[in-house]
Amino acid sequence: MTSQASAGESHQRLPGTESAGKGQLGPTGRPLPAFPPPPALASHGPARVISMCNQKGGVGKTTSTINLGAALAEYGRKVLLVDFDPQGALSVGLGVKAHELDVTVYNLLVERSHDIKDVIRPTATPGLDVLPANIDLSAAEVQLVGEVAREMVLSRVLRPVLDDYDVVLIDCQPSLGLLTVNALTASHGVIIPLECEFFAMRGVALLVETIEKVTDRLNPRLQMDGILATMYDGRTLHSRDVVRSVVDHFGDTVFHTVITRTVKFPDATLAAEPITTYASTHGAAEAYRQLARELISRGGAA
Repeated sequence: MTSQASAGESHQRLPGTESAGKGQLGPTGRPLPAFPPPPALASHGPARVISMCNQKGGVGKTTSTINLGAALAEYGRKVLLVDFDPQGALSVGLGVKAHELDVTVYNLLVERSHDIKDVIRPTATPGLDVLPANIDLSAAEVQLVGEVAREMVLSRVLRPVLDDYDVVLIDCQPSLGLLTVNALTASHGVIIPLECEFFAMRGVALLVETIEKVTDRLNPRLQMDGILATMYDGRTLHSRDVVRSVVDHFGDTVFHTVITRTVKFPDATLAAEPITTYASTHGAAEAYRQLARELISRGGAA
């Protein structure tokens, strides 16, 4: 699983939690707005679908999908996580033994005889469900090539359950192939997790170009919800410079919330729990709660 393993450990609350002072500068170098807890929902659905997407591996996609989903669930949102990576890391990270499953998202893509509601699994986190995947999904890209409207297959799969959830988060594989195009075509928004390392920035332009092509040709409703800086180490000039450079290039598209490096992420993965329950008071858990509030305040979630 993508893990933000650590060169250092921080138990400090990130700037931008409820205690942030007025005018305080966050790690991105911008004044940090207050992101108050969102109001409770009177009802659920229809879901806003968001892809976690970056063709570079090891940038925190899976970690962010699990923990953002868990944080949104803490705020009373009904959340479905879609494991759309043949590695199945998201499923494993939530305690699902995906390699033992006979039916996964792969079967829903290539066969019409299954009901998605029978494939979705609850997790130990209330309000958080998962649509699992395993290595079988690696065959889907080849099998879908000859399909009519092959880019729309995931949209068809998800349609029956969109009214049951407030947010659907899709953990994309690290490529810009047909599976990722399916995820983008099914989505209303995209979040790009970006490692705070200069080489990680090189592929973002290509990813943004792909998103623009999908928006133009397949899914005009698709929006960029934000770029999320991950694996940040505020003790290093390198991390600070990368974040400022990303903000210089992409402006307000960059989330104010920044995810720091910590050994708690791989520890939580081994425990098959989100960081929000494994280490509830840790700064990393607070960061994902802040991200959930920021996403909701931007209109990226209910």
